[in-house]
Amino acid sequence: MALRRNRKRSARQINEINMTPLIDLTFLLLITFIITMPAMEQGISVKLPQGRTDVLPKKESNVVTIDATGNIYFNNKPVNIEDLDRTLGGMAVDNPDLAVLVRGDERLEYGQIISIMKILYKHKITRMALVTLAD
Repeated sequence: MALRRNRKRSARQINEINMTPLIDLTFLLLITFIITMPAMEQGISVKLPQGRTDVLPKKESNVVTIDATGNIYFNNKPVNIEDLDRTLGGMAVDNPDLAVLVRGDERLEYGQIISIMKILYKHKITRMALVTLAD
């Protein structure tokens, strides 16, 4: 008789699913995404120089980033200087009001930023800004 009772209890326990670990896992994943989402927005880690700045208008713009090692990214996608030239040239023809933000690491040589500025000047992109941190 005691054997039957034990079987009934174990069968009852198998039929019930414990939701606590599933809820814990769900909250853990939710918190992980909440924490990592802001880091994913910026994309490339760049130490920006500090300077006096104005607040940028909330208008759609493209971003050219050069990291400390000299790698160039256009809208968080790695490109070389020739591809960047072609891409910006095509975009400038399609949209004469094209806006470009240039984010350069403060440890870069000045000439590397100027090479990007030359491309912008070549394609007559006048709506551009050098991104810095506020003082």
